[in-house]
Amino acid sequence: MLEDYLKSFQILSEDEIQNFINQGEAKKVKKGGFLAESGKVNTKIFFINEGILRSFYWSSTEEDITYCFRFSGSFASAYSSYLTGKPSVESLQAITDTEVLFWTKEQLIQLEKESSNWTMLLKVLAEYEYIELEQRIFMLQKETAESKYLDLLQNQPQLVKEIPLNYLASYLGITQRHLSRIRKTIY
Repeated sequence: MLEDYLKSFQILSEDEIQNFINQGEAKKVKKGGFLAESGKVNTKIFFINEGILRSFYWSSTEEDITYCFRFSGSFASAYSSYLTGKPSVESLQAITDTEVLFWTKEQLIQLEKESSNWTMLLKVLAEYEYIELEQRIFMLQKETAESKYLDLLQNQPQLVKEIPLNYLASYLGITQRHLSRIRKTIY
């Protein structure tokens, strides 16, 4: 899965891809376990081989706010902490039993020193993340809760099927009761 994902960008050589995969360390995380935690510095990038992760933070009123989900076949990290070396504001939690490969920041810095292809790939990945974040902000600010939910049904049906309703409601910026009303009108 990771090999095909990296090949899809047509940036890295076959040797670079295999070297990267071989350097990754496997880790299993039980449902409810954490890969990154608020208040701790994150120095790792994860590739999800199997499972679902959520990124969340605590609001000023101590409310758990889910703002992102990551599925099998994608990278995840408490990225701001990874970049700055400062304690993370967010936590990265397994919603299901999850298997990941991970690499440290030092490993990625070394890969960039060895080949500019890595700098180019990391730039492209960061650009994709920016676009995804921008789309999410626009959706949250422009759309009604019902249209946000319909968009999820159409574009990310796995969210609706596999994510607990309290996390899904938080992700949509609505209460669980409001989400239940929306679901009743749609079904």
